[in-house]
Amino acid sequence: MCRDYLRPALLIFASIAVGVVGWSGHVLLLPVALGFPVLWSIARTRLVAALVSAGYFLAASRGLPQGVATFYSSDIWPGLLLWLCASLSFVTVHAALWATSAALRPFRYFLAAVIMTIPPFGITGWAHPVTAAGVLFPGWGWWGLGFMTAGLAGLVTRIWPAVAIAFAGLWLWSAASWTEPRLPNGWRGVDLELGASLGRDADLHRQRDLIATVRNAASDGARFVVLPETALGFWTPTVERLWTAASGDADATVIVGAVVVDPRGYDNVLVAIDRKGGRILYRERMPVPGSMWQPWRFRGESGGARADFFANSVVAVDANRAAPLICYEQLIVWPVLQSMLHDPDFIIAIGNGWWTEGTSIVAIQRAATTAWSKLFAKPLVIAFNT
Repeated sequence: MCRDYLRPALLIFASIAVGVVGWSGHVLLLPVALGFPVLWSIARTRLVAALVSAGYFLAASRGLPQGVATFYSSDIWPGLLLWLCASLSFVTVHAALWATSAALRPFRYFLAAVIMTIPPFGITGWAHPVTAAGVLFPGWGWWGLGFMTAGLAGLVTRIWPAVAIAFAGLWLWSAASWTEPRLPNGWRGVDLELGASLGRDADLHRQRDLIATVRNAASDGARFVVLPETALGFWTPTVERLWTAASGDADATVIVGAVVVDPRGYDNVLVAIDRKGGRILYRERMPVPGSMWQPWRFRGESGGARADFFANSVVAVDANRAAPLICYEQLIVWPVLQSMLHDPDFIIAIGNGWWTEGTSIVAIQRAATTAWSKLFAKPLVIAFNT
């Protein structure tokens, strides 16, 4: 009787450990997440498979309750509720596709991995083990993604020890030769530490401080300077004129986050500003579900952020093409893969993570984006506010 309870308990505790360590925010620890499919496959009942899935996902997204409480200046309970609700899609998919037949498991897990990659389930497809492909197969691109997918299927078969040993060897080789993604020539990402005031305090004094920050970065020779998400606050004609005038005779172009509001709602955007003026460069494809994107609102009801889903996956910047990723898009899989289909020259990743203080959320965003950058051998520009 003790053994009947001991094995499931060990599997659940192991899945929690895999989620905590794999998604700790250290890019070289991402392959630890590959322990999840192994634990899922050796569960003997659908209930245990569901509990293993819940343990992994909840551990990987453990920073959410505290982050939500900070964002809304509330107690922990709303964050806990959102945390549990977000796990439902992951747990439901993996529990429903679990199979008692060993022959069916590779196909079933492959199907679960695909479902958690693309909308609608992919909208909350955090902590996807396939993200580790950038650590195990740096520079391999789509071939590396294919080998990673095949390896994930192999981890749920009886030969999983051999697959795990092969992955461990690739992991050690990669760790020994690891280098961070390079910056594109002439680009500079600027991290800020302005807390919750960034984007909310958008008075003239703050705008002038940001302009001075850009000038300082440009003085080092940067032709393109990237600032974090929502750094400008609301994108208005007045703000555009101020920044255009401040550009003067400088050759630098500023790529910065802002918010565009209209009667139907708002867009989280990237704008490009130079001495000739400003333009909207990119509209966020997948804003944060719940707090920003609210699909349950009735048609015509205003207030939420729009999701452009599969639009503007790459944007033109000067003579190059960039793949922008704003905040939440760095935690899920399909936005970056959609962008990579168009073979961009580099990746721009921005965020405003002031509300994540005391959690590993920003570190996880950086780690995931770094892994994708390494997989496809793309230079990377990052700019975050904390």
